[in-house]
Amino acid sequence: MSEKLALFVDGLNLHYTAKALDFSIDFKRLLAEFRTRGVLVRAYYYTIIAEEFETARPLIDWLDYNGFAVRTTPVKEFDDVQGRRKYKRNIGVELAVDAVEIAKHVDHILLFSGDGDFRRLVEAIQRVGPRVTVVSSMRTKPPMVGDELRRQADTFIELDDLKAAIGRTKDERRNPRDEFS
Repeated sequence: MSEKLALFVDGLNLHYTAKALDFSIDFKRLLAEFRTRGVLVRAYYYTIIAEEFETARPLIDWLDYNGFAVRTTPVKEFDDVQGRRKYKRNIGVELAVDAVEIAKHVDHILLFSGDGDFRRLVEAIQRVGPRVTVVSSMRTKPPMVGDELRRQADTFIELDDLKAAIGRTKDERRNPRDEFS
């Protein structure tokens, strides 16, 4: 019997980690790769929506139509105590709620993020039963994965080791027609 999997992708975190490793993610290949590792119950993609990220709209639409449950959160603007304009860009609560809700229905959760704030979430999921794998990078300078998150996870996968399986070649990145296929 195959293991039931759920993928949780912190979109901006994964984007910047892959960029630091000098490649981009081919999300069709990412889904195909993890479908070979078990029964993919759900793949979630989390990102923020802001004017400066409007170029991400085609990707968000493609993901939504091609196997990902896309969760978007608007950027919240506020003034700090010194009156400076600040932006809150957090998808953590949405990701945590979805992960806790699906945890009792899967055997293995893969978290594509290096954000150390997710350590307690990983611990909570593990108490329910699923194994948790964190996918990020120690090879970037500085490392993109929080040490506490990596230590809490059952398994850590170095994103750079997945480059051949889920990466987009430089030629593919140059051809805009292939951008999301």
